[in-house]
Amino acid sequence: MSNVHLIDHPLVQHKLTLMRRKDASTNTFRRLLNELSSLMAYEVTRDMAMQEIEIETPLETMRSNVIDGKKLVFVSILRAGNGILEGMLNIVPGARVGHVGLYRDPKTLVAVEYYFKMPQDMHERDIIVVDPMLATGNSASAAVERLKELNPKSIKFVCLLTCPEGIATMQKEHPDVPIYTAAIDRQLNEHGYILPGLGDAGDRIFGTK
Repeated sequence: MSNVHLIDHPLVQHKLTLMRRKDASTNTFRRLLNELSSLMAYEVTRDMAMQEIEIETPLETMRSNVIDGKKLVFVSILRAGNGILEGMLNIVPGARVGHVGLYRDPKTLVAVEYYFKMPQDMHERDIIVVDPMLATGNSASAAVERLKELNPKSIKFVCLLTCPEGIATMQKEHPDVPIYTAAIDRQLNEHGYILPGLGDAGDRIFGTK
């Protein structure tokens, strides 16, 4: 699992534990997710390309680094991925945002696309795909497959939680895509939920059932 990056910073783990609690309110869950996502953004963007430019400080001229190339793209897998976006955008406010809408066909269990909207010039951009849960991995794999059609410079996948089954799917289908996560949980149950997990992330973010 060389391309799986576990973000074990104490603040990340502390906030994730509070989010897992079943008595966490929608407001608390959403606030913690925003904070945790911002913390994870530091790790995920650690290797972004830089370029040196000349600037003037109040005292003198100097050369200093800025991010190189076209602006980064955060791609949210709807709907739960939107819960991670705000925290990520707090750290990279100039990033572009794309959305992929997928649902699982109840008979075939295959991911079906219903929405796809991306910024221009994707072939010149780095993509960070965000979704709170990497469970079966089917939706994530389908989203990444679709994004690869645009020939981006790179793709990373970020989630709060995953499990061996989800990792196995992604590594089989997209071994070139690194996974960043705050926890690798035990397993999936018969309904495709991560155990011990934190329940349905989308419902907990948006206060739905």
